[in-house]
Amino acid sequence: MGAIQAIRGTRDILPEEVGYWQQIETVARQILQKAVYQEIRTPIFEQTDLFERGIGEATDVVGKEMYTFLDRGERSLTLRPEGTAGVVRSYIEQSLYAQGGVQRLWYTGPMFRYERPQAGRQRQFHQLGVEVLGARDPRADVEVINLATNILQALGLKNLELSLNSVGDSEDRENYKQALVDYLTPYQAELDPDSQERLNRNPMRILDSKDKRTQEITADAPRILDYLGTDSQRHFELVQQLLTDLDITYQINPRLVRGLDYYTHTAFEIQSQDLGAQTAVCGGGRYDKLVSELGGPDTPAVGWAIGMERLILLLQQMQAAPNPAIDFYLVSRGEKAEPQALILAEKMRSAGFTVDLDLSGSGFAKQFKRADKSGSVACLVLGDAEAENQTVKLKWMASKEQLAIAQSELLNSTDKLRQQIDALVKI
Repeated sequence: MGAIQAIRGTRDILPEEVGYWQQIETVARQILQKAVYQEIRTPIFEQTDLFERGIGEATDVVGKEMYTFLDRGERSLTLRPEGTAGVVRSYIEQSLYAQGGVQRLWYTGPMFRYERPQAGRQRQFHQLGVEVLGARDPRADVEVINLATNILQALGLKNLELSLNSVGDSEDRENYKQALVDYLTPYQAELDPDSQERLNRNPMRILDSKDKRTQEITADAPRILDYLGTDSQRHFELVQQLLTDLDITYQINPRLVRGLDYYTHTAFEIQSQDLGAQTAVCGGGRYDKLVSELGGPDTPAVGWAIGMERLILLLQQMQAAPNPAIDFYLVSRGEKAEPQALILAEKMRSAGFTVDLDLSGSGFAKQFKRADKSGSVACLVLGDAEAENQTVKLKWMASKEQLAIAQSELLNSTDKLRQQIDALVKI
């Protein structure tokens, strides 16, 4: 019988890569906490109706990409294909709106879509996202864009471009969709098969087509910006002005419509030219009608999601995976020494140090080789002689300086040791 392998479109995140994930989460958490965003954790699967009503049955996500199944109670459930709908469901069900004011929320976790796997795109993928619920003010749009920019820049990313558009309100969009259908209908036979299917079902998605001929046809199509009403135009102008005030550069892209039906007014993407074909690393926009469409009160909202896998591809191009700093590598050998080493390791960890205890049972020579490769600042050596005398050898890895010290003295001089280690790490 052959070995069981991971399902196509899923992948293991191995220890040598986990450092990137932790780096992103740490940076994002620090920046979002400063802006008083609170973390929310929602279920991985929800009622299918949530996504059909929230995302839109005419979208590719709902029509082609969702992982939907019946549970033992014959209920239709779906693995979440994105994070916003679940957050909104929780906002309504838990009556977060009753707290008054604006709810600033963020989340991270796995999402699921049946797509063709490729670099930076898996069937199980991960997103980091924010949602601001209860704010109609254009400042909310710009705040979330600014936070995304700050996170990406704090991670060291360069060559980023912000694309901006407005898809207006529902009336603006209906007027535009009709104009778009009127323009595209004479070209229907020349459109790619997906676009032909979308013509009467979801015509704005045709603007996202990667087919060369379809792109040629839509190059002269009507622009959504020409169909914005007075309020929509005013909102979009204020967003642009506020971005300029914050020195955030952007490009207007009238073809940017995003792939989900719930968007209203502002739509945006942050793209990296270092990613190849899949350039978008962050996307989002405003969704003022989603809460009410899912049974909640009239609540304006705006948010975004960052694709973690694509972001990690960029970080891997820039730097090696961050490795956790190891203060001490503890080597031991002998009947008395080995159990005593376990106790010493625990006491040092309790004192705030990172200690890697060699559990191999190998001879000292092999353990010393692993200590050299560990990247630790210092090595603690405990043999039966040291165990008998309640001492330990302390070896500084960089200078090779070594001294014998009483274990009690070692544990009583932790503040000094911490200063020495921090100084060596900075070097």
